[in-house]
Formats: sequence, structure tokens, C-alpha cells
Amino acid sequence: MKQLIQNLNTGETVLDDVLTPQVRPGHVLIQTRRSLVSLGTERMLVEFGKANLLAKVRQQPDKVKQVLAKIQSDGLLATVEAVRRKLNQPLPLGYCNVGTVLAVGDGVTDIRIGNRVVSNGPHAEVVCVARNLVALIPDSVSDDEAAFTVVGAIALHSIRLLNASIGETVVVIGLGLIGLLTAELLRITGHRVIGIDIDESRCLLAAERGITSLNLGLGTDPVKAVMALTNEVGADGVIITASARADELLSQTARMSRQKGAVILVGVIDLSMNRADFYEKELTFRISCSYGPGRYDADYEQKGQDYPLAYVRWTANRNFQAVLQFLATGQLQVMPFITERVPWSTIRKSMAT
Repeated sequence: MKQLIQNLNTGETVLDDVLTPQVRPGHVLIQTRRSLVSLGTERMLVEFGKANLLAKVRQQPDKVKQVLAKIQSDGLLATVEAVRRKLNQPLPLGYCNVGTVLAVGDGVTDIRIGNRVVSNGPHAEVVCVARNLVALIPDSVSDDEAAFTVVGAIALHSIRLLNASIGETVVVIGLGLIGLLTAELLRITGHRVIGIDIDESRCLLAAERGITSLNLGLGTDPVKAVMALTNEVGADGVIITASARADELLSQTARMSRQKGAVILVGVIDLSMNRADFYEKELTFRISCSYGPGRYDADYEQKGQDYPLAYVRWTANRNFQAVLQFLATGQLQVMPFITERVPWSTIRKSMAT
């Protein structure tokens, strides 16, 4: 079968022939119908791969400490070889898959062959995904709409962490795909939303959906604008969905927030923080982890051990289901976010040439 794979060492993206996966216990084997490309996330991976070694180090400073520790324990040559092996490992791209179930593994009792499902499977013709990261698609939701489920869950989880009340003002910084979904979910759940970006087309798209947008490309001061829009009180919450290296972003975020407000980070930014900005207003700062509780937990993902609903109401899978319900009722409209449809056969031809 065909699968899109990136070489982290060179940045080259290839459509490769790989072995078709076999269904495993607790997993679901899926024939792909749609696979969504989230430009911000996937462009970041491609740019990281194309960067030279020094640039890679600058982009991943947290990994430097791990490398230095390994040098001390294993020696320089062994560490260099380990880093080279890591960078040469092929990286599957993609995490928003819609498809038809081909087979179910032992222990999976609530999904049947032929069901339409969403998962976080990669860009491949066939994917094998753990049950807790697979959700059934309601009949009223199209394949195109369902493809937004996973990125929608990322947005929804950040909103849950913010814990904003109905009627409160929330600023979304960065109106890429995840930012637009975050702003839209906030709007339909009863919040006043202010979106900030430097791209005029993104700001216009947000404005068309009833979201107050601030275009920084026009020289707008985001702090003054947000304070003016909130009668100088400040935003109740800020969700950062942008990927930026700007040192002042966190400071601006703090200054546009109200006393005891909250800031949630979804994107990738410079975390150089001025303590006084957050201390004086006693702000809460949290980093949102993907789709929700259970993500990156091997017991949840690989062993299928769910968290009890009474204690963890919104797991990653239950966030998938919630997004699908917003789509099924028509409250969440995602079709305007589609910029291009590319047939799989076209990808094969373009990659081959």
C-alpha cells in the first residue's frame, strides 16, 4: 500500500510503498476514505526536517539537555550515532483519518466491519488504530465533515481546559485551522470571541462567522484593541493556537487578560515568560495536550483501558464523539475551511514526478 512518509534528516516527503498493516488485538483496521492535511502542524514537521542540524537544535532546545545527558552516560560517539538513527527513522505524516472498517481485533466489540469511523490514523491507504482513538461517524455527517473531527477535538480540549463560562470573552491568537475551529466552537457554545492573526484572509473568514477579528498585518495593537473591546477589563481567557517565535507574544497575552484570567497554549511559541506579567494578575497558564485525557497514555491508547466517565468526563475519544455531534446537528460548519481536495491518485502521480 501507499503511505506518505517524511525523512526527518533531509525533510524529504515521499509516497512510499509499505506493508499493509494487519489488525492487532484491541485495534481497528481501516480503509481510508479521507485524510485531512492540517497545514500548520504538518508544515512545521516538514520545515523541521529540511532545517540543518543547528537549526533543528534551535527548534528543539528541550532535546539538547537529553542529548547532553546521554553524552555523559554513553559517550560522544554513541550519542551521535543514536541521534543519526533517530533522524533517519521514517515519520508517518497525518493524524485525521476517515475510513471504512476492514477488520476488528480481539477485544473490540462495539465496532463492526463496514462501519464508517474517524481516527488519528496517518496519510495511508490502510491504517491500524487503537480502539480508544476510533469513533463511529453518525449517518448525517459526511466524510468531508468527519475529517475535521480530530483537529476539532484538539480545539475542544483547549476550551475545556480554559473552563470559561457562557458569555465570557475569549481571545484566540492564531486563526489557522485549529484556531478557526477553536473560535467557532467557542462561539457556538455561548462565548464572545476575538480572533487575532496577521493574515487578512483568515481574519475575513473569522469575521464572516460572527467572530470579532483583529488583523495585526494592519498594524493593530492587540493589547489596546482587546482592552477597548472589553471596556478595559481584559479578556476572561486567551487560547494561543499560533506557532511563532515572537518573544513578546506571552507578554502581550498577559497584558490583554483580566485579573485572575487564564491562558491556554495549544501552538508552539517561545516560552520566555516575564514573571511579573503573570504574577501581578495572578493568571493561570496551562499547556493543552492534544485531544484530551488518554492521549500518550499507553494504557489508554494501546491497552484499551478507558477512564471512568464519572471521574474523567471528557477523554480523547469522548471529545471525538462531541465534535461529531456538533457536526451532526449542524452547529459546527467546517466545509468553508476546506481549501483543496486532492484525489489519492493525483498524489501518487505528483510524487512520482
